[in-house]
Amino acid sequence: MFLRSLRVHRRWERVLGGRRGLLTRAYAEGPKEPPLLTQTVPQHFREIVRSFGDRDAVISHHQRTILTYAQLDRDSDALARGLAKQGVKKGDRVAVSLGNNVENATATYALFKLGAILVPLNPAFNAPQVLSGLNHLAASHVLIGAETNLPYKAPRSNIPLLEALVPNLKASKLESEVVPSLQSITLVNNSSGRIDTSPYKSTISYESVIEDGQNGLTLQDDSLHPDEIINIQFTSGTTSMPKAACLSHRSILNNGKSIGDRMLLTEKDVVVCPPPLFHCFGCILGYMATATHGSAIVFPAEAFHPLHTLHAVQEYQGTALYGVPTMFISELELLANGTVPYQGFEHLRTGIAAGSSIPAELMRKLHKTLNLTELTICYGMTETSPVSAMTTTDDPIDKRIDSVGRLMPHVTAKVVDPADRTRILAPNERGELVVSGYLTMRGYWGDAAKTAEVLIPDEEGRMWMHTGDEASMDEEGYVKITGRIKDLIIRGGENIHPLEVENCLFANDKVKEVSVVGLPDEKLGECVAAFVVRQKGVEMGAEEVRGGLRRG
Repeated sequence: MFLRSLRVHRRWERVLGGRRGLLTRAYAEGPKEPPLLTQTVPQHFREIVRSFGDRDAVISHHQRTILTYAQLDRDSDALARGLAKQGVKKGDRVAVSLGNNVENATATYALFKLGAILVPLNPAFNAPQVLSGLNHLAASHVLIGAETNLPYKAPRSNIPLLEALVPNLKASKLESEVVPSLQSITLVNNSSGRIDTSPYKSTISYESVIEDGQNGLTLQDDSLHPDEIINIQFTSGTTSMPKAACLSHRSILNNGKSIGDRMLLTEKDVVVCPPPLFHCFGCILGYMATATHGSAIVFPAEAFHPLHTLHAVQEYQGTALYGVPTMFISELELLANGTVPYQGFEHLRTGIAAGSSIPAELMRKLHKTLNLTELTICYGMTETSPVSAMTTTDDPIDKRIDSVGRLMPHVTAKVVDPADRTRILAPNERGELVVSGYLTMRGYWGDAAKTAEVLIPDEEGRMWMHTGDEASMDEEGYVKITGRIKDLIIRGGENIHPLEVENCLFANDKVKEVSVVGLPDEKLGECVAAFVVRQKGVEMGAEEVRGGLRRG
């Protein structure tokens, strides 16, 4: 029944698109159906638990742990009550520096239920970056792993980082001169016995917080409002002047729901998600999209690990696989060299490729090699919660390769002249993509000036997010991302788009990865430079690269 209703919504999208007809300018509105959800995240989650409580919600491959929706509900209730005893309350900024594990998944819903604001931190951040982020938000609490796991690297102890926050971690009382707002540190010992955390009395163990909250009154959602800020995401790391995008219940809940709808997710789907939970890709395209549909999400490892990812697909009969281009490239390499056999991928049908532009050749390989024939492409940015355009599972193959699809429900977008933002361009003209709707951020925390640079009202008072991305929109409303406005290479007066050059080079089977940039040139102003990573064991010289460009 649920799947049938999704297909009805898909047909409704097509009907609406047909009624609008072909566009005469690069301005489009997404479907009006289904209507936006009006609940908070916890309120909607309770409904999912009632419907799918006995189904798997979170599968942590590396921890050999599975939580059903009912167990996730109970554990997050317990953690919420335990955190409340630590002083966490509605509106508090709580930083979470964890990999993809059950503790992170549980903490997400615990904080949402309290009305506290989840602030995911990249576990790769160093001490100055963490200090900057915590102080910018006046964060009161931190949940952190004893170790940080990063792709292709050995585990790193977080004790030195914590000592930079709290010099005397062994004291019975937490005191931090460098982060005056800090009240508590909850420590998840994910070190497999490598680190003894017992001496650090200024911290409290995750297990103790859960235990403190095991018994208590049922948490009430009545004090929460859908428009309240519930998630703050750092958009490009933290510096002395970090940008922290503020997202609401309404924006992330509806965005996750719309993403899952476009993928036709149901409670029977198993989504293997290696992208990190500290990023919108993992927490909204992954976790929120699955949780709004009763699907299961699988974490292959705390940080991306291509071998564990493929094994997780095989073991749990994954029906969907997520990734950015470099992730998919690493996985395809393991299949090509025989490290992983071509078995156990027959259940795959869909997934999401996002994070950066997807070369057409890579899309073709994913369709052919991993059976991802219904793979979808997403486009968005942190400031838009994040997805504003997405392909469908049955879009024509050329649209799924050459575009990022059409607008999501209840989203409006236009392509404008970067030199005159009031001028909407014609279809297929390149300009800046500008987005409006429920999904736009509330602003950058504590930075009205930077907010005003990108969130700009029109003459009618409607707020538009200026993405800084160069794009075009065709007559049918399909959006094509052609680069960043500032990345355009101008060589002797000629506009050259890096993505077009990258696609040309990537068509060569000897090329594993490629990045194209502009470099200063005295005569031409800029020249094109290509950084190419060869496939292992192959010979390829500069002249062959240039020859490929000439043929392209």
